[in-house]
Amino acid sequence: MANQYKKNQPPQTVRYQKQMINIKDQEELLRLIADYIEEDLSCIAIGGTAMMFSGYKTTTKDIDLVFKDSKDREIFIKAIIKLGYKEKSLVNVYDEKRIEQKNKPKMFSRGDERFDLFVKDIFGFEINQNIVQQEDFLGNKELNVKIIGKDDLILLKAVTSREKDFEDIETIIKIEKIVNWDYITKEAIKQKDKWFMLDLEETMHKLKKITLIQERYFKILHNNLK
Repeated sequence: MANQYKKNQPPQTVRYQKQMINIKDQEELLRLIADYIEEDLSCIAIGGTAMMFSGYKTTTKDIDLVFKDSKDREIFIKAIIKLGYKEKSLVNVYDEKRIEQKNKPKMFSRGDERFDLFVKDIFGFEINQNIVQQEDFLGNKELNVKIIGKDDLILLKAVTSREKDFEDIETIIKIEKIVNWDYITKEAIKQKDKWFMLDLEETMHKLKKITLIQERYFKILHNNLK
């Protein structure tokens, strides 16, 4: 993999043939992108990307990033297009409810590797930026990637609800043991759309098979859904 991402390699010759990328692949790819972006950028890593940086998993298929505005996202998109990525439909990745959302991501893929690129929020869900670490990737420009904490990861995975998101939540809980359900439920309630609470409640019911979630958190959600 290290030989596949070289600084001055012609974009059309870059190839990616693995179905999953590991942390080293991810870091090399982000460093390469830092060579192609036209301005310094900062973004927030969510999903599998954040999980790898935090040590919860070793591979991922999609790289999920949130940018502060459309301008920054377009700078990033311009760079990855030069590397052979093409825009992809959200169909078969997200359900209809999410595809109809105004703040849905733009998705770009190359082979089995994929970027899900959001602006400001995730399907209207505003991130409480509890940043636990950050990674700087230096090339011709700087790409700064901020990583959110475990409770926000659990909440956002309940919101995105893609294939393997529930498995990822299980992984975090089995490693961490202690989850701040008070924070998670309060953040869901703060959002504008009630479907965030509905999705979280459904996820929490499934999680009762592997962890204790006090009944009062279900009552809090239920009362706010009335």
